[in-house]
Amino acid sequence: MHTDPPPMPTRAIIYCRISRDREGAGLGVERQREDCEALAQQLGVEVVAVYSDNDLSAYSGKPRPGYESLLEDLRAGKADTVLAWHTDRLHRSPAELETYIDVCEPRGVQTRTVKAGTLDLSTATGRMIARQLGVQARYEVERMVERQKRTRDQMAARGVFFGGRRPFGYEADGVTVREEEAALIREAADAVLAGASLHSIAADWNRRGVLTSTGRQWKGPEVREMLLRPRNAGIVRHRGREAGPAGWPAVLDEPLWRSVVAVLSDPERRTTPGNERRYLGSGLYLCGVCADGTTMRCTTSSTRAGGVMIPSYGCRLRKHLTRRTDPLDDHVVLTILDRVSGPDAAGLLARQPDPVDVAGAQADMRQARAILDQLAAALGAGEMDMQEWRVASQAAKGRLERAEQALAGAVRADPVAALVAAQDPAAAWNGLDLSRQRAVLDALMTVTVLPAPRGRRPGGSYFDPGAVRIDWKR
Repeated sequence: MHTDPPPMPTRAIIYCRISRDREGAGLGVERQREDCEALAQQLGVEVVAVYSDNDLSAYSGKPRPGYESLLEDLRAGKADTVLAWHTDRLHRSPAELETYIDVCEPRGVQTRTVKAGTLDLSTATGRMIARQLGVQARYEVERMVERQKRTRDQMAARGVFFGGRRPFGYEADGVTVREEEAALIREAADAVLAGASLHSIAADWNRRGVLTSTGRQWKGPEVREMLLRPRNAGIVRHRGREAGPAGWPAVLDEPLWRSVVAVLSDPERRTTPGNERRYLGSGLYLCGVCADGTTMRCTTSSTRAGGVMIPSYGCRLRKHLTRRTDPLDDHVVLTILDRVSGPDAAGLLARQPDPVDVAGAQADMRQARAILDQLAAALGAGEMDMQEWRVASQAAKGRLERAEQALAGAVRADPVAALVAAQDPAAAWNGLDLSRQRAVLDALMTVTVLPAPRGRRPGGSYFDPGAVRIDWKR
């Protein structure tokens, strides 16, 4: 059966794509565009638009803005030809290919490529060839993904650095410790265990000119993410879980790191800054009118003449009790300093819990991981089914979890220790950031604010120390 050759193209749209821009400058896309422009000149067609998607994979399924714009223009009849470097630059998904065929076939749109010739989607044979090329491209990508997964599994088993951007605390090879940054990681870990906030650590580092491994200033969430990394304890993380010992040295002892993780993962810990952290007692002082342990927060309901706002503590639930922040905080601070300066100050230090068998817990973890790896291999080889694997792995998972919990409690920092050991407790107190001062307050005492009579006290002050009850926790 005779078929007429496709009409000569007149208007073309160039589409370029590169899955991973390793050079970071769009050079791969630019080279594709140059080759497609040369093909357009050879065909004698007018290029009406050029679309590209840089560093976007067709296999991933993520939206490609350039590709969507190409389809919109084809639907609008703006071109009769698509020029691409290769068919796999257009699509690597059978579903995506069928949509492309549905757009091109009724409009007689031709597809011409630099490397794979012409796709005639107006004929059954041409569509079959396009589908075969799509299946082949999909197969090649899936094989590549499988190889990459196997390679990364092998690298994880050997404790090899996977590559990527330089991790803070290490050189670009991901293995050699950068000691000045490792010291900062240890400093931050100790600070977190002593009650410091992530925001205060980030602010301190920014004041000192410490930058992230990408040259930016620190923020609280970035400090948290960095401290939670298993690599800090010399542990490889792979497929969302710990995969065993790494081939690089640890900058934190594992018990210390797990204790930091336990603190940062505590759901009771505030993770966003706000008014609560701007005042010493907000969220810690208790309302003496409410009998259910309701805390007080800072408000600005009081005013001086001229409209100057005065911060005050008020009951969180009702407006039945307020107290100015400065006199109350000063009274609490002086009480703390008097206590830590006394002859029995050493008795304030928290009694250390029974020591954790760190070596035993680490041995349990290694053995449990080895058992889980053996069971996973047996499951993959078809030597057991999923139900058998669940039953067999339950004991090893429990053993691993208990060991992790034991190590998470191995290191505890007493926020009061810095004051008790100081020659000048007042200077040491002033040297603490607010989050650590709050940690000291919370560790030492419970402050309950009681109703006070109106008017001046003897001596001319409006503040009544008798309207503040302090119950010592130690």
